[in-house]
Parts: sequence; structure tokens; C-alpha cells
Amino acid sequence: MLVEPEVIERARSGDDAAFNEIVRLYRKRILGTVSRLIGRPEDVEDVGQEVFLRLYYSMEQLRTPDMFEPWLYRLTVNAAYDYLRKQKRKKESRLSDLSEAQVTGADAVAGSVAKTEEDRKGVIREFVQKLLGAVSEEDRLLLLLKEVEGLSIKDLEKIYGINENAVKVRLFRARQRVLKAFEKQGGDRPPA
Repeated sequence: MLVEPEVIERARSGDDAAFNEIVRLYRKRILGTVSRLIGRPEDVEDVGQEVFLRLYYSMEQLRTPDMFEPWLYRLTVNAAYDYLRKQKRKKESRLSDLSEAQVTGADAVAGSVAKTEEDRKGVIREFVQKLLGAVSEEDRLLLLLKEVEGLSIKDLEKIYGINENAVKVRLFRARQRVLKAFEKQGGDRPPA
């Protein structure tokens, strides 16, 4: 845990300095998670701010400090879900869909003999985003929390409020759907 339990307790009692310390310690992690979950860089700050607003107004609902991180991730996932639902209602096109300029740029990077490590990682990231874009929001969020954020099955149990076996089944099914999406795309791997 990034923050001491006594800081969480002080924040629960209304200590703004303690809350600011929590925000300072978790800001980067939450914004990174939000970025991976929503796929729209221009809206990451707004969703992150919504997470911390929800945290501020619900701190007294936290039962124990040891539940803080799973609870914060649950707030983050819920804020991302809410954002994605609003976007779906607006019927906006997703920015994670590759534009012609991005495709051209990716082709140039892929065809280059002297690629840098960062370029290679970018192409792989785009490929993974494209695969994850082909599955449901629920599957994408679960896989990102487990595989990218590195949360344990126990953490996911607390976040989703389901037992260990149910988490494992959901993960298995989500992975199967990603594999099907991969096969539908011809099974082509991103350039190495």
C-alpha cells in the first residue's frame, strides 16, 4: 500500500491535508489505470478527477484502511464504466480506432530496420488496444486490471464483490474472447 493506514484514518475524519497526501501518492497510478481503461487520452484527467471527487465524498464509507486500495480501484473502474456508458450513448467514434495517419505511421515504424525499443512497444500497445477494443468493456476492464495493473485474484474478488472461482471463470472467458478476436483478425501478430 502506498499510504499509511493512519493517513487514511485522518482523511476519513475530514483532514484535508491527509486526503491531499492520498491524492498525491495515488494520482499517477489512477490516471494510468484510467488511461488504459477508457482509451481516450484527452479525457483521462476528467475521469481521474471524478475518481478523486468520489473518493473525497465517500471516505467515511470505507470500513477499514486495509480495504483502501481495492476500494479505490473499484471507484476507478466504476468511474471508467460511467464514462464509457456516456460515450456509448453519445455514439461518438472511439479514438482508439486507428486513423489513416496512425496506420501510415505504424507502417513506417514497422518497416523500419532501425526501430527503437519505444517504437516497438508503441506498435505492440496499439495492437493490444485493437484486440481489447474488439471485446466488451467488462472483459477489457477485467483484463487490464489483472494483466496490466497486476492486481491479484484476491484484489479482484474485493473489487468485483464475487468469490475467487467466479473471478477465475470471468478471466478465463475474457481471455478466450480476446483469443477469438485475435483469430478473427487473421492471427497476425504485431511486428516484432
